[in-house]
Order: sequence, then structure tokens, then C-alpha cells
Amino acid sequence: MMISLRRNKRLSIGRIIAVAIAAIALGSSAAEAGLGQPSPWEIKLQESATPVMDNVTWFHNFLLWLITGITLFVLALLVVVVMRFNAKNHPVPSRTTHNTLVEVAWTLIPVLILVAIAVPSFRLLFQQLDVPKADLTIKVTGNQWNWNFSYPDDNIDFTSIMLTDEERAKITPTPPRLLAVDNEVVVPVNRVVRVQVTSNDVIHSFAVPSFGIKVDAIPGRLNETWFKATKEGRYYGQCSELCGKDHAFMPVVVRVVSEDEYAAWKKQVAAAPGNSTVASTATSTR
Repeated sequence: MMISLRRNKRLSIGRIIAVAIAAIALGSSAAEAGLGQPSPWEIKLQESATPVMDNVTWFHNFLLWLITGITLFVLALLVVVVMRFNAKNHPVPSRTTHNTLVEVAWTLIPVLILVAIAVPSFRLLFQQLDVPKADLTIKVTGNQWNWNFSYPDDNIDFTSIMLTDEERAKITPTPPRLLAVDNEVVVPVNRVVRVQVTSNDVIHSFAVPSFGIKVDAIPGRLNETWFKATKEGRYYGQCSELCGKDHAFMPVVVRVVSEDEYAAWKKQVAAAPGNSTVASTATSTR
């Protein structure tokens, strides 16, 4: 009876390990498949589509390895202290009170680690906040609960509202749930886009993870960020500030296209009455 229970226990542990390995493998393939959107079982940052996000990803991975090394080093020190200086192996405690080398090391090494973190951190912050000369400006206004987008240079203005499940079902291929919108933001590839963000009511937050941008939309204040998308495709984001009961239903969709497609889109919007239909034939009822 005991042998049978142990065998079943080993089989259960084996199954758990097998499922975990399969989930990790599935998560890796799923994460690779999704561009500009979250993927099932994703355990890393979304795939980068801008130079800023390239640096965010590099800095994240750098810190992960650094933290891992520090954790393993501290763990090794704890193991050495436990094994070497316990009462059995070291019955007479040391009366050493000062060690110049150790004191210099535990002061200098953390300083060097902080400098190694600070230099790329400041460089990344400067890259995020220093907006280069823009090829295109988009003004984003947060509302409860949708986004309004304005292209001041092209006299384009429209509101972007999340699609319902019924509206999504009419589109092929079916876009992601709670992320698709009726009117998408369209920008040309490899162009610097300045994004000016504000709000009409409460604090919102405009965020697109694949671009490495997240900026608060504050009433009465104009915040600014930028991106330069290097890959064509659709990139999804959301409001990232709790702004009310429909906070979860304020997605952002940025469609990056070629120069020719962007010029054709502008002509299509100019011909539309009041810029009412921009990105899809679906009309949201929300």
C-alpha cells in the first residue's frame, strides 16, 4: 500500500513537471507569435517595435541578470556562514571587530553596482524624454471612457471606441477581445511621431507597451512623448490609470503602415464626412 502511494506521488509530481515544461514551451511560442499585443503564458516584455522599447528591453534583461547574480552571491554567503560558523564547527566565536578589506569591499561594490545601473538608466530616461524633431504630431485626449485623436497638421479628428463582441465577430481575422476599436490611429513606419496627451475629465494614462510609451493624461495639462515604429502592423495598448467604472474598456490601437498606405488613408479620411469612419466598417454602440 505504501509503495503504491509513493509511486502515485512520483507520477503526480512527474505530471506536474511535464505540464509546467509544456506550458513554458507553449508560452514561448505563443509570445513569439503575437506582435504588438499580449500573448497567452507570456512571461517577458512584448516584442519591441521602437528604438526606445529596444533599450527598455535591454535594460530589463540587464537588471534581471544583475539581480540574479546578487541574489546567488548573497545566498552563497549565507550558506558559507551557516556551514562554517555554526556552534558545532566553530565552538569558539571570533572576536574580530574590524576588517578593513571587507568594510571597503561592502562599501565600494554596492556603489559600483549603483553606478552600473544609473548610467544606462539615465541614458534611457533622456531618450524617452528628449523628443526629436517630429514628422507627425498627434494630440490624444482621454475621456470617460474613450480616446479622441487629432492630427493638427492634417485637420483630422476622430474618437476611438472599443468594439463589442458582436462587432468583432464581423471582422476577419477577429481582433483581440477588449483591445479592438472602431477607429484606429494610423501612422507611417520609420517616422518620428510626437504624441501630446491631455484629458477632458479625470486622469487617464495613454500606454502602448510595444512602443515603450506610457504617459498620464491630466486635465488642464499637456504631457508629451514620442515613438518611431520600425515594424508595420497593429499595436495594442490601454488606459493604464484607474479612471472609473469603464476603465477596462479604453483600448488603444496604433496601425503602422507604409508611406503609400498612410497617404491613401489620409485621402480616405479627408473624403469621409466629419472624419466619422477611419479604420473599420464597424460602428460601436458603446
